[in-house]
Parts: sequence; C-alpha cells; structure tokens
Amino acid sequence: MDFLPLDALMMCRRFSLHPKNEHRSYSSLLCVLVVPVTFGTMYDSIEAKLEEPKPSSHLTTAQQQEDMSLSSRLFAYRRESGIRRPDFAKAYDNLVERLNVLDQGQVGPKLGELMPHFYLPDDSGRLVSLSSLLQSGPVVISINRGHWCPYCKLELRSLAAINNQIERLGARVISIMPDTARFTDPYIASNDLPFPVLSDIDLGYSLSLGLIFWVGAEIQRLYNEAGIELEKYHGNQAFFLPIAAKFIVGSDGLVKARQANVEFRERMEPETVLTTLQDFAFS
Repeated sequence: MDFLPLDALMMCRRFSLHPKNEHRSYSSLLCVLVVPVTFGTMYDSIEAKLEEPKPSSHLTTAQQQEDMSLSSRLFAYRRESGIRRPDFAKAYDNLVERLNVLDQGQVGPKLGELMPHFYLPDDSGRLVSLSSLLQSGPVVISINRGHWCPYCKLELRSLAAINNQIERLGARVISIMPDTARFTDPYIASNDLPFPVLSDIDLGYSLSLGLIFWVGAEIQRLYNEAGIELEKYHGNQAFFLPIAAKFIVGSDGLVKARQANVEFRERMEPETVLTTLQDFAFS
C-alpha cells in the first residue's frame, strides 16, 4: 500500500471482530487520521531475534538480573542493543524525537479524566469490557506495541512478578496490544502471564486514546526484511503501532496514575503501580 507524503492522511478498512476466525466476518469501518513519522536509515532490526537481552560481563548472574529495577533492565537492554546496532538505536532516537514534537506531553487520558470505555477480545475471542473489569476493583491497563517487542516483554514480566500483590490490593492487570489472538495466546503461555492480553483490532481503542502512529514506509520495509511481520500480527496492511502506555484506573473509572511516553524504552516501575494501588486501599 502506498502512502502519500502528506501532513495527515485518511485510511479506511474493515476489521474482523474475532481474530481467530479463518473466515473473517467484517463489521464496522475504521477510518484513521494519522500523522506519518519518517525514520532514519536502518539496515536490519535487532528485535527480529525476539530474545532476552544478553547482559555484559558485569551483569552475569540471574540473581543480579532479578535484583535490577525494571528501568535498569530496560536500560541494560537498550545499551546492549546500541552496542550491537548503533544505527538501529539512532533510528529509534530519531523516532522519539519526532514523536516528541507531536506529543508535547498531551497524548492519552490525563489524571482525573474518565478512561474511555472498551470492548476488546481476549485470546479466546471473548469480549471483555472495561466496565466489567472495574466492577471488581481498580484496573492496571498496560498498552503494548506487540508480542515481538522486547521492551514490552520485560515490562509485562515485571507486572507478572507483582500480580499477586496487585490482586491482594483488590486490583487486576490487563495488557492491550494490536496483535491478534493467534499471537497473544502462545505469548501468554510462554511468558507465564497471569493476566489477560486483549487484542486491539486495527488499533481502534488506541486511536480513541490518541496513541497511534504510522511507522513509515522505510521502517515498514526494514521490519519486513527483519522478519517482524506487523501485517501478519495485526491482520491488516496498515503498519500502525501504539505508543506504549500504562493507566491505573480507579473503580470510579477515573485515571489515577499514567505514563504515556513516546519514549517506549521507558516504562512505569512496578513499585509505582503498587504504591498507587496502596493509596487506594488506605484512602
């Protein structure tokens, strides 16, 4: 699909409600207004390996890795990636710089605002609503780029590690990503995730939050060459991704804490999640 070099463009396509159905039943038309983001030149993607980062000699033991904060683990992966592929790291730096021009800290629901409602399918095709989740208490919503993203994997594993504590505080976790159930189902099992991963079909929900961007023609080509098949994971040819974000939503549906950062290599610390939920419990 060709994209015109305009400041904004309109893309419309029909989407499948049930991601596991081989014979898609098409429903409402999704029309997306996006701002294209161009990238610097990259020749392949380190993310094609889909593996955990291999630490340098000064980070050699599993216990040292376990003791690191999420920010430290993300930084370690970012540093190792930059050493192995500085051109890849530079391209991501360019992306973040360009998105920052568009963002200015205003993307996504703000503190105290009502979190927009959703009905999204889980890995079994069952529709899950935000209102049904809130009936049992606060919800931690983690919006992720996809099962192929190592930064998302590190974040979701860190949430899995504190899931019991989150549940003891009367809350629950969900992840939302654009991948269909064909990919989220095995991803949940392989990473021992104790919470559901919902499929944001055609990024409709992320669009409603103002959290999507077009990857650009160059990165589309490079991802294809590297084996990161967004069109296969998403079930469309759009090549959009969500801005990684986390929202802690109270039982009243209002946003109590948030991180919507175009710098996707940074994520909210698990301790911040627990502290926020503890504030609910003792308020």
